[in-house]
Amino acid sequence: MNVVTTVIKSRHSVRKFKPDRIDDNVIKDAIECARHAPTAMNLQPWLFGIIKDKQMLQKIAHLTDHGKFIADAPLCIAVFGEKKATYYLEDCSAATENLIIALQAYGVSSCWVAGDKKGYAEQVRSLLNVPDGYTLVSLVPAGIPADISVVTKKDKKFVLFEESFKRDAS
Repeated sequence: MNVVTTVIKSRHSVRKFKPDRIDDNVIKDAIECARHAPTAMNLQPWLFGIIKDKQMLQKIAHLTDHGKFIADAPLCIAVFGEKKATYYLEDCSAATENLIIALQAYGVSSCWVAGDKKGYAEQVRSLLNVPDGYTLVSLVPAGIPADISVVTKKDKKFVLFEESFKRDAS
């Protein structure tokens, strides 16, 4: 293992945060990592919104179906994709994952809250005054985790195959 794979393996969704403020330099560096995600034809069809205002966080949380905990996060980063870009969803998903891993490297936990195809996507876009040509791809509430936990993952034998998939009878 190396430091990057250690950070990736330590990352899991966190929905309860300490109220501690996240350092602006950490946020800026995480956004830089998101900006450096690969994109189809290098279009970089994204727009990132940094939300720290408690009232705005509460409004966003209220709009979502599974993101009510956003109201208690010290930070939420909204990732929007330019609708006219054919691969905006893939590109912005890569950026979101870079963002999440970069935050994790600083000890800042997060949870990917879906935006694409959600009924509230347009309401969040409008609330944040994002131009009409963009659509919400993800919301990333983040903060210092309220408690530390270890999450188990499925065993490799259930998620991996080589060359061709064959279902084992056992």
